[in-house]
Amino acid sequence: MTSSTMPLAGVPVPDTSLAAQATELVCDVTDDLIYHHSRRVYCFAGLQGRRRGLSFDPELLYVAAMFHDLGLDERFRRSGRRFEVDSADEARRFLHGHGMPEDSVRRVWTAIALHTTAGIPEFMEPEVALLTAGVEYDVLGIGYHDISDADRDAITRLHPRPDFKRRILRAFTDGIAPRPDTTFGNVKADVLAHYLPGFRRRDFVDAILDSPWPE
Repeated sequence: MTSSTMPLAGVPVPDTSLAAQATELVCDVTDDLIYHHSRRVYCFAGLQGRRRGLSFDPELLYVAAMFHDLGLDERFRRSGRRFEVDSADEARRFLHGHGMPEDSVRRVWTAIALHTTAGIPEFMEPEVALLTAGVEYDVLGIGYHDISDADRDAITRLHPRPDFKRRILRAFTDGIAPRPDTTFGNVKADVLAHYLPGFRRRDFVDAILDSPWPE
């Protein structure tokens, strides 16, 4: 178990060199939108973990939360890969650079890679399940009333969300519009359908019927 500072709304915030360096990196390469969103995701994830009675490593969950949207950054937009994978790979490089155990690296990578894939993470390790829970809470409001008004207000006072809905949708659009094929079969196709003129989502049924198999 990692050491922690004074809890934020009852969530232990890691007070380790690894967590501090993760925070510094995110502050250096992203804007206030992603920084505050990532910190809120960690806090909401931790509160959901407490509510569900899950035991999780705060340091691993914190790194996962801080890195989960880095793949939206401009330097990754021509990678041809899903932004979640770019984010997960950045976290893996960071953790390998700090000599973290491979199982810890795997948990963080998996949590980030699956954080937009609903219906699967909830059945996996706590760090994987809770990162998705934190993202779903902050972006979609899923489980909104699971957390008290007092706890929610304490978090958003420190990490405000002005015009967050429109701003995060713009960040998603900017991050994935240059690689529209990566939205096949996932929720980000909805974003491009709304905000990218001329976008036509690939259809799973058409993909099967148009495959090169002769029958």
